[in-house]
Amino acid sequence: MLIFELLENMHNLGASDLHLGVGSPPIFRIHGKLKALNFPPLTNDIIRSMVYTLLTSEQIEEFEKKRELDFSYTLENIGRFRGNLYFQKGTIAAAIRAIPLQVKTIEELNLPEILKEFASNERGFILVTGPTGVGKSTTLAAMIDYINSNFSKHIITMEDPIEYVHINKKSIIHQREIGIDSLSFKEALVHVLRQDPDVILVGEMRDNESISLALTAAETGHLVMSTLHTFGIISTIDRIIDVFPAAQQNQVRTQLANILTGCISQVLVPTVDNKLIVAYEVVVATPAVRNLIRKGEHHQLHNVLYTGKESGMISLESRLAELYRKNLITKEVAYRYALNREVIARLIE
Repeated sequence: MLIFELLENMHNLGASDLHLGVGSPPIFRIHGKLKALNFPPLTNDIIRSMVYTLLTSEQIEEFEKKRELDFSYTLENIGRFRGNLYFQKGTIAAAIRAIPLQVKTIEELNLPEILKEFASNERGFILVTGPTGVGKSTTLAAMIDYINSNFSKHIITMEDPIEYVHINKKSIIHQREIGIDSLSFKEALVHVLRQDPDVILVGEMRDNESISLALTAAETGHLVMSTLHTFGIISTIDRIIDVFPAAQQNQVRTQLANILTGCISQVLVPTVDNKLIVAYEVVVATPAVRNLIRKGEHHQLHNVLYTGKESGMISLESRLAELYRKNLITKEVAYRYALNREVIARLIE
């Protein structure tokens, strides 16, 4: 079976991911569950032949040198795919994720309307957080598309690799791929302010330098969006502050308090019909939120979150309760994913 057939089957079956490893058949992830294909165990040579078909000669050289590679590939009329190649036990392995050609809207993704308000700001800092594979890139793409459809802006994205491809609507969009169009997120961020941007998307903030540059870009009057592999506002603030030396942390707290627009943390939860649906927590940067961050008291933010519905706050528990009341998830799932069992019990019992 050619790699192109596997990618087409992914699309047809609605699989989110494809895993290739020596000694196993190809494995799809469908609605969150792994499913092995009826296929002979793969050899290292077969996997190499498959994945190298998707790469340029430069990418092959980089992979063989660094032993890791992120890449993207477009299969015409099917979709885009984001891949990661790596070695395990001295053999090649791959994880490939399907990315639809069409960017879905905020409504189509069942995301909260307040994301439109976040995206409508002239300046600020928007964070989309959550574990790997929960649709953070999809959420960012939906917000970029909302801006593109409604405002005249210059949008610059920095991604590794580029996932969703945007076309110009009311805005102009320039998408830069790390490793091809720029050497690193840091290098791209150093130069982006000279490119007359209105909106800057940073695919991932990987260290204190990239976080610092992103904060500075927001501080100088731009709307900056980015992701972190955290869940919840408290762990997200902790992550941002803790990557800096102790002597800088108060300054970073002040910067973040001044520029934060909002944060959505998301997770995919199983539905009653064995599919997946997004659950989320949304924090809006109200004066109370900014004050707690500034004073280093962000561990009290849950108190504001649970009482801030009128300001647009959405606790994870309230979203889970909504899904339960709509008969989309079971009570057991609501309890399993809730951060606070007392709150979820109060909402659904």
